[in-house]
Amino acid sequence: MWSVIIEFVSLCEKAAHYIKEADGLLITGGAGMGVDSGLPDFRGNEGFWKAYPVLASNGVSFIEIAQPHHFNHNPRLAWGFYGHRLNLYRNTIPHDGYRMLKDLGETCPLGSFVFTSNVDGHYQKSGFDPERVLECHGSIHHLQCINDCSHDVWLTDETSFEIDEANCKATSSLPYCPVCGDVARPNILMFDDLNWNDQLEVRQRKRFDDWLSKVKNLVIIECGAGTAIPSVRQQGDFQKGKLIRINTRDANSDNADSICIKEKAIVAVSQIYESFARL
Repeated sequence: MWSVIIEFVSLCEKAAHYIKEADGLLITGGAGMGVDSGLPDFRGNEGFWKAYPVLASNGVSFIEIAQPHHFNHNPRLAWGFYGHRLNLYRNTIPHDGYRMLKDLGETCPLGSFVFTSNVDGHYQKSGFDPERVLECHGSIHHLQCINDCSHDVWLTDETSFEIDEANCKATSSLPYCPVCGDVARPNILMFDDLNWNDQLEVRQRKRFDDWLSKVKNLVIIECGAGTAIPSVRQQGDFQKGKLIRINTRDANSDNADSICIKEKAIVAVSQIYESFARL
């Protein structure tokens, strides 16, 4: 037991030294980052069905409900799922690991940039500069037309949902496209999605590439990024920088310089933060 604790502390101290020497910190986050704030785990049917029992009783998986065709054929079901998630993300307070990562990034001469597949907006909610966040799968806090008729995206600020959670159905008014009057959907990249409007992601990626081109000694700290949908994981594997990988399930890397910590994001980030403060 003590040897495990000693190894964990040693890895976190090594990670702190990596960050101390970096001129830019790339913070990459997957679903595991949000789970530590108490958000549901959608990485397997068990966690997903616990959050949505009516979908479990009908054998509907996350991959099946997270498809855009539901907004055409059963918009109240689609918005029952996404409206519930929007309410949940708005009402959940991000854990303190976000603040710690933000503070660590601010010690680097070129600051930090966030690359995340999470659509919850919790990095911005935690004080990260929105101009330094790349949401590769979009954001639930923006809407678009289901047909992308005007190629426009707008904020969900005035949109709220009442949800019949027992049946996963939206009971309040649904959002509509102001141009064609058809139902609006979240500006999120879904499964089998041919109409996702990626204009926000394209602009974010341009800013990300500009920042990355200036960084000479990059460190990537990856929190809770799985292998099933490897959008975030690939950043840690392919970027030219030192990787700190934090994951409760898949804490491994083929790169000999990588630091792999098998732990929750909040636990590992807290220890790295404490270790950094002692340097």
